[in-house]
Amino acid sequence: MLSASLKSVLGRKLRLLMSAIAVILGVAFVSGSFVFTDTLSKSFDGIMSSSVGDVVVRPAGSEVTMGGTQTIPGSLVETLAKAPGAARADGNVTDYSTFVISKQGKLIGGTGAPGLGVNFTDGPAANGNSMFTLTHGAWPSADGQIALDARTAKTGGYAVGDTVRVVTAGAQAQLSPKLTGIMESSGSLVGASVVVWTTPQAQQLYLQGRDEFNDIWVTRADGTSQDQLQAAVAPLLPEGLDAVTGAKAAEQAQSQIQESMKFITYFLLIFAAIALVVGSFIIVNTFSILVAQRMRELALFRAIGATRRQVTRSVLVEALAVGLVGSTIGLIVGVLLAIGIKLLFGFIGLDLAGASLVFAPRTVIAAYAVGLVVTLFAAYLPARRAGKIPPVAAMRDDVTLSEGSMHRRVIAGTVLAGVGAAAMGAGLFTSIPKPVAWIGVGILGVLLGVALTSPLVGRPLITGIGAIYRRAFGTVGVMAEENALRNPRRTAATASALMIGVTLVSMMAVFGASTKQSIAKEIDANFKADYLVSNAIGQDFSPSVGDQVAKVDGVATVSRVRWGMGKVNEGDEWVAALDPASFGKVSTLDAEHNDDVLAKLATGGVLLDTDKAKELGLKSGDKLSMTLQGKPFETTVAGTFAPTATAPAQVVMSLQAWADHGGTASDGQVYVLTRPGANLSAVSSGLDAIVADLPTVSVKDIAGYAEEQSKPINQMLMIIYALLGLAVIIAILGIINTLALSVIERTREIGLLRAVGLSRRQLRSMLRLESVVIAILGAVLGIVLGVAFGIAIQRALADQGFSTLSIPWLQLVGFLLLAGIVGVFASVWPGRRAAKMQILDAIAAE
Repeated sequence: MLSASLKSVLGRKLRLLMSAIAVILGVAFVSGSFVFTDTLSKSFDGIMSSSVGDVVVRPAGSEVTMGGTQTIPGSLVETLAKAPGAARADGNVTDYSTFVISKQGKLIGGTGAPGLGVNFTDGPAANGNSMFTLTHGAWPSADGQIALDARTAKTGGYAVGDTVRVVTAGAQAQLSPKLTGIMESSGSLVGASVVVWTTPQAQQLYLQGRDEFNDIWVTRADGTSQDQLQAAVAPLLPEGLDAVTGAKAAEQAQSQIQESMKFITYFLLIFAAIALVVGSFIIVNTFSILVAQRMRELALFRAIGATRRQVTRSVLVEALAVGLVGSTIGLIVGVLLAIGIKLLFGFIGLDLAGASLVFAPRTVIAAYAVGLVVTLFAAYLPARRAGKIPPVAAMRDDVTLSEGSMHRRVIAGTVLAGVGAAAMGAGLFTSIPKPVAWIGVGILGVLLGVALTSPLVGRPLITGIGAIYRRAFGTVGVMAEENALRNPRRTAATASALMIGVTLVSMMAVFGASTKQSIAKEIDANFKADYLVSNAIGQDFSPSVGDQVAKVDGVATVSRVRWGMGKVNEGDEWVAALDPASFGKVSTLDAEHNDDVLAKLATGGVLLDTDKAKELGLKSGDKLSMTLQGKPFETTVAGTFAPTATAPAQVVMSLQAWADHGGTASDGQVYVLTRPGANLSAVSSGLDAIVADLPTVSVKDIAGYAEEQSKPINQMLMIIYALLGLAVIIAILGIINTLALSVIERTREIGLLRAVGLSRRQLRSMLRLESVVIAILGAVLGIVLGVAFGIAIQRALADQGFSTLSIPWLQLVGFLLLAGIVGVFASVWPGRRAAKMQILDAIAAE
């Protein structure tokens, strides 16, 4: 039986390879996501190991090795250099929002990795090497001099001796230092740009000229371990500072980065799961058809003594071969996918060109485990049905395999859809915790339930399309309809594969359109300012910009908003700071109680949006603990506000409290309100002149602000559409596969039709119409479900600012038309193969 199974596989290489394509793409996502994230992790590991000293002295509670507004007195450097077992100590100043402008006036980086501004020090890293090695020129030795990393210098077109344009979020928004040196890093910078200043100038730019540092590296003497040096340094530190070994500091930074990168892995694995689910429909379909075609062969095996188990195993062996081939090719394609993702990230600023791919054992294990399990699971039911073939079937001329009753399938699908609908209802109409999660589970249940019942659900639609076919194409249309209805399970399984992809695409189209419409509505209702000054790349910018804006003739009010990460009751939260006295003039925090809420904020404490307050179990007047820049403090909930899409954050404090607790002095946004009767054209020109030489900063009116807020949503949708497009491609291949196998299965029938006068053109038309029916069925079911699911998600999030429902009907109609076109193209190859059959050979086929 094993030998016969292997011969069967080799005899049907093309058919089984088409089935393997579904496995290939799914496995490629799995292996590609692991290869890419492992590569990214290794790149950051190299950076972290060379960006810490033997012992790192830093503000207590901070796990960031560089940066932050908390500082360390410069006098401590000399004290630590004399610690037992210390060879030297070096203070570091680091800023994460210093960017270089190329000679062509373009920003270098900014959309991925940070722009680093650091002071020059020749202190060695924990691995004994310097993080940077000078390759051209000299290190900066005076104010107005800098060194650049080689990649930034090359991208900007700069050489030693050139004047470089640099923008910062410090007190000076723009500088023009002289380039004295170019350096190479000891490891990949992952796209980051690095500007090196002298220590006094770095302190002047980032620390207001104070003799302070962000952290201090203490280098161990020969014969001293990191642990020993840490033990010697710790007693010398004043309260509020910690000393950690370089190994621990690097490990903490690496774990933070790995945690933040998990979303990439999860994101890709979700699409891998979608591809594999879609592929499983195709595999089931393919093996069902192959079993039907081999009815006589399998019956003969039974007649000469093969047991049911042996016949079932023979089909599973074929599935195992498909899984092995698909997993192996998928593993290779996954590596190519990882390379493609590297290139994509390079376009957005995260340059991994110098990083070699990491091919870990878990990648291989996961690829084969996923590929084999999915293939064998999908092929099990057809294999089981093959084992039930009676031996007497070998003696009949017209061997057919009964489709069996769909009674149990319909009942199971109905129950599953009902349970899913109930879960969605619970998430929408009850106060159950995590309603969106319930809706997500419900969506999965309904989707699978409809897939199971699709042979019954799709029949009226196929009949309706058939009525159009009969009138438009006559006999050919009748045959196309009957072929689609002949095997409803097969037709529905093929259509269901496409249905899943179209459902998800349609759902995201509805949710994306609703999100953009909700944001536009919120901005229109809450935005009172005439202009908004913000950073085009989402970074902070220099407060000097806001100072200049306030001096523009015609400007009445300038209101600043600042942001940063903090902790609220030990949980990480994004915190915003604003001026209660001016914010109400330029925007609305709470439509119903705006003035009262801002007045409460002016008295001290923080504001929480109602969702965050409920999550934390807090109300007005309650105490809560917060941490900003590593400094813990106690504060009070001054009040709550209704969540909106335009709220600066879920946690809001005043600018004064922000400054008191060490918040950054750079701005995130500056709202601008003009005086009544002011010449808006003149004001706009004045604002544009301020930011003309700052590519990182832009000025927008209300329409521009709404467009800017919609841009990331459009980008996200394009990425999702591209990834879901692969699931649709798998479904298209499924239609091609089904038609091709169906042609082989109906070889004798096609020969007889050709013998009684059916032309080659009519035969191709019949298969084309059959393909279009399958594609339209999948698209219609997908669009209906996608719209329903999109509405459900929007309603679930209505209280969180997604208040407006928008259904992009034109886009959905486009999906339907595209499905029809897909059906036409999917029939080309099977139609050509069918038309090339010789009539007598086809009639004589078994």
